[in-house]
Amino acid sequence: MSLVLTPGSATLADLSKVLAGEAAALDPSARPGIEASAVRVAEAAAGADPVYGINTGFGKLASVRIPPSDTATLQRNLILSHSAGYGPPLPDAVVRLVMALKLLSLGRGASGVRWETVALIEAMIARGVTPVIPAQGSVGASGDLAPLAHMTAVMIGEGEAIFGGERMPGASALERAGLAPVELSAKEGLGLINGTQVSTALALAGLLGAWQATVSSLTTGAMSVDAAMGSTAPFLPEIHELRGHAGQRDAATCLRGLLDGSEIRESHREGDERVQDPYCLRCQPQVVGACIDVLRQAGRTLETEANAVTDNPLVLSDGTIVSGGNFHAEPVGFAADQVALAIAEAGSIAQRRIALMVDPALSFGLPAFLSPKAGLNSGLMIAEVTSAALMSENRSLANPRVIDSTPTSANQEDHVSMACHGARRLLEMVTNLEGIVAVEAMCASQGIEMRGPLRTSPALQGMLDRVRTRVPELVDDRYQADDIAAAAALVREGGLVPETGPALELAP
Repeated sequence: MSLVLTPGSATLADLSKVLAGEAAALDPSARPGIEASAVRVAEAAAGADPVYGINTGFGKLASVRIPPSDTATLQRNLILSHSAGYGPPLPDAVVRLVMALKLLSLGRGASGVRWETVALIEAMIARGVTPVIPAQGSVGASGDLAPLAHMTAVMIGEGEAIFGGERMPGASALERAGLAPVELSAKEGLGLINGTQVSTALALAGLLGAWQATVSSLTTGAMSVDAAMGSTAPFLPEIHELRGHAGQRDAATCLRGLLDGSEIRESHREGDERVQDPYCLRCQPQVVGACIDVLRQAGRTLETEANAVTDNPLVLSDGTIVSGGNFHAEPVGFAADQVALAIAEAGSIAQRRIALMVDPALSFGLPAFLSPKAGLNSGLMIAEVTSAALMSENRSLANPRVIDSTPTSANQEDHVSMACHGARRLLEMVTNLEGIVAVEAMCASQGIEMRGPLRTSPALQGMLDRVRTRVPELVDDRYQADDIAAAAALVREGGLVPETGPALELAP
C-alpha cells in the first residue's frame, strides 16, 4: 500500500514516512484538476499567441517561437540539454522524496502536465525505479533545473536509474519494471524540471535528521549534568515561564523529566560550595530550546513549500497561463540556513559539556579524560578532540548560503537562492552533530558510572544501558573509532530521543 498524499495537505509526518521508504501516490481526487490544466495547455500550444515555455524557447530564448509540430522535440531537447549535473548521486531516499514532492506540486492542477505523466512518477516510486541525480548543478532558481532534468530523463528513457540495487540506463530500468517511457507533451518538460523539489527534499532530510540529533542532545545533556554533579535548579518551570519561549519551556520540561529521581543529584543538594554551573550545563534550555524553535520555524516553511506549486508558467483558476517566479527557492534557502545554525549551536554547547567532563579542573572529581587509570591510559582524550573538530566543521558549514547569489543564464536569471547546496550541506552537518552527541553519550555514561554507588535517574539509567549495549565501559585504552561509530548509529536510529514527559514534537 502506498501513502496517499493529498495536494496542499501533506504534513511533515507524511514526508518523513516517504523519506523512510514508504511509497507515495496522489489522492485520485487530484486527477480532474490535473487533466483540466493539461487541456488548457494543449489549447495554448495550438494557438497563435506566444505563451512562454509552451510555444516559445526557454530563459533568454523566450522570444523564439516554436511551431506546434516541434512541441515534443522542444520538450525532449529541454530535458537532455538541462541534464548537466555534476558530482556524486543524491541518496536514493532523497530522490524518492523529490519524486513525491513533484507529485504534490503537479497534483495542485496548475502545471498543465497530463495525468499519464503523473502516473508514471507514481509507478516509478511504487516499482522502485530511482533516477540517478547528480548532487551538484542547481543554484535554486529557476528551480532545481539540472537535478530535476536528470529525474525526468529517466521518464523519457534517457539518463540512469537504480533498479533492484543495480545502476543501469534509464530505459533498461523502466523496461525491467514493466514501464514504458513517456513522450512529453507541451510544457511537460518545463513543468517537471522547473520547481524547488530537490532543494526542498534535501532541506527536509536535513531538518528531520537535525531534529532527532538535537533532541537527543537533551538526553546526553541531562546525562552530563549528572556526570558533572550539576544542579537542576536552572530547569525550574517558573524560570522558563518568565521568558516565554516555547522551545525553552519544552527543553526545560524534558531535562527535568530526565533527571527526576537521580540519587546523584540528591547527594549534593547540601554542602556543595559551587554557586553556579557553567553555561553549557545551566543554559541548556535557553540554547537547545532556541534551536528547537528555529527548527520548528524551518519545518513550517518547508511543509508549506512541500505543498507548493513551484513551476512556471502556471495555469490559473480562470484558465489564463501566466509567468511568475514561484520557482525561486529563497524560502527554502532561508530555512536551510536556519537549520544549519541550529545544528551548529546544538553541537557547540554539547561539545563544551564534553570538554568539561574530561577536564579534572572542571568536572568536580572525575579523573582526567574519564580514565580510571589516567597516565598509563589516555581515556577519552582524543574522542573529545574529535568532537571539537566536528564542531568546528559545522561552524564553518553554517555560514549562510542564501546570500551568495550570482547571475546565470545570460543575466536573465540574475538573482538566485543557492538553496540546493545550502540544503545539501545539512546532511554532512547532521552526521557531524550525531558524532558530537555520540561522544557526549560516551563521556557522560563513563562519568555517571564513576559516581557509583550513587545512581542516576531511572530515565537516564535506561539511556545509559542503551549506550552500553553498543559501547562497553572504558577501563583500559582501546581502539575508539568503532565506539564512536556505534554510539553515532544509536543517535541516528533514535535510540537517545527523550521518552519522559510530553513528547517533543517538530510540528506540535
